[in-house]
Amino acid sequence: MPLSHRVAIVTGAARGIGRACAEAFLRAQARGVLIADIDEAAGKAAAKAMDPTGERAASFRVDVTRRAENEAMVAEAIRRFGRLDILVNNAGIAGRQGSLETHSDEDLDRIIAVNLKSVYFACAAVHPHLVKAGYGRIVNIASIAGKEGNPGLVPYSMTKAAVIGLTKAYAKEVAQSGVLVNAVAPAVIETEILQQVTPEVKAYMISKIPMGRMGRPEEVAELVTWLASDRLSFSTGFCYDISGGRATY
Repeated sequence: MPLSHRVAIVTGAARGIGRACAEAFLRAQARGVLIADIDEAAGKAAAKAMDPTGERAASFRVDVTRRAENEAMVAEAIRRFGRLDILVNNAGIAGRQGSLETHSDEDLDRIIAVNLKSVYFACAAVHPHLVKAGYGRIVNIASIAGKEGNPGLVPYSMTKAAVIGLTKAYAKEVAQSGVLVNAVAPAVIETEILQQVTPEVKAYMISKIPMGRMGRPEEVAELVTWLASDRLSFSTGFCYDISGGRATY
C-alpha cells in the first residue's frame, strides 16, 4: 500500500479536507496519523471514529499559530508512533468577507497567522527530523484563490498565494535531501469552512467552476495521498489544482 509504515501529521484534521486526508491515509495503511486540531473534543472524536483501538490514529490539540505548539505537535507524533514521514498543512480559515479597505489590523493578523505562519512554523518543526531521515513528504493546502483571487476575500487570497510561494521556495531548499514539498489548490470544496462565507461569495465561487458543482473532501484527499506517498518521486515545488475545470492556465 502507498503509505505502509509511514507516519503522518495532518493539521485541522477534525473535519473537512483534513479529516478526509487522515481517513485516506489510514486506508492506505499508514502506520500512524496524528489528528492535530485546535478543537480538542472534535479531534478526539475524529481519531476514535477512525481507529477505535487508538493504535494508528491519535489526536493532539494544537494552536498552529504558535511556533512552540507546532514543535510540541511534532514531538508528540514521534513519541507516539516512533517516527515521522509526512506533514499535511491543512488548518486554515476563510476570514471575514468585505472589500479590501474594510479589514482591520486584527482581521489581517489572524488570517495571516492561521493560514500562513502556521505552515511556516510546521515546516520548520518537521525540517530537522525529515532531513536527518533523508525522506519526507510535505503537502500544503493552498487554494485556487491563491492563484486567481476571489473578490471580497483579499486577505484569504493573499495568504493562500503566499503558501504557494512558501512551497516553491522551501521545496528548492530541500530538493536534494529526500524531502518533497508540494501544494494543492482546491476550488470550492463542500466543507464547514463555507459557513464562514456569505451565500453570495459561495455562489460566485461555484459559478466559476465549469463542472457546475463543489468538490468533495475525499476527492482532494485522493490527490493528497499520492503527493504524500512513495509513488511521488520527481515532483517538488509544484501546486496541483483540483478545481473542476476552473483553473485553465
